[in-house]
Amino acid sequence: MKSDLGGKKMPKMKTHKGTKKRVKVTGSGKISLRHSGKSHILTKKTHKRKKRLGQDAIAPKGAERKIKKVLAGQEGR
Repeated sequence: MKSDLGGKKMPKMKTHKGTKKRVKVTGSGKISLRHSGKSHILTKKTHKRKKRLGQDAIAPKGAERKIKKVLAGQEGR
């Protein structure tokens, strides 16, 4: 029994397109994303809260690792 893959390469990890559209990798390697909760039912939320939700957020370290893993297919771009 042969141990090689018959000239075939191992498959590459594909980029998760939904994540790619929603996040941005900063120059320092951090993940920038949008806050959730600002699409509807805004009347009971304070102006301060809506203003804060409109700003970009930095992903926590644990989530950052997972996001970078699903974006692995876009290396070198």
